[in-house]
Amino acid sequence: MDADLKIIVVEPDLAKAQDIIDGLRESGWSTVTLISTIAKLAATLKQQDPDIILIDLANPDRDTLEHLSLISDAKSRPVAMFVDHSDEAMTRAAISAGLSAYVVNGLQKDRIRPVLETAIARFQVRQKMQSELDAAKRALSDRKVIDRAKGLLMRARGISEDEAYTLLRKTAMDQGRKVIDVAAALVTAADLLQ
Repeated sequence: MDADLKIIVVEPDLAKAQDIIDGLRESGWSTVTLISTIAKLAATLKQQDPDIILIDLANPDRDTLEHLSLISDAKSRPVAMFVDHSDEAMTRAAISAGLSAYVVNGLQKDRIRPVLETAIARFQVRQKMQSELDAAKRALSDRKVIDRAKGLLMRARGISEDEAYTLLRKTAMDQGRKVIDVAAALVTAADLLQ
């Protein structure tokens, strides 16, 4: 686990906040910023760009969860929330909001390290899945453009699909470009000529 992690802790209770900071330091993390209210979170994020955020709230509601997800940018960093009470709907809302960890029964000093490690690991898995999904969507989109370009070449030149793809590939190689770039240019040109 990286000891240089920049951590923001949101905790209104100063005694509890000191326990959290002590727990983080005992676990090897010393770059910790404490803020006492959620209202200060957005400004602190702009100044510090932390690696992870810990939020301790007694009993958040759905709106609070969604608000926290937005201002903490839960899609770009792990966010762990500790709550005193929850129910199935709140747990689902927390997951939907993109929180990396949603821990019921409050924040306890001895649980800080495993929860942070779990939040970071879960965040990394989610990031990898999102990256793979984005790559798959991009590949599908590229395939559609290439298929459209092949269709244009087949109609314009009276050639087969294989010949159209070979022509696209040869043109890309001759120009030092990617096949998708040549195909996109052809599709754009065809759209302009219509």
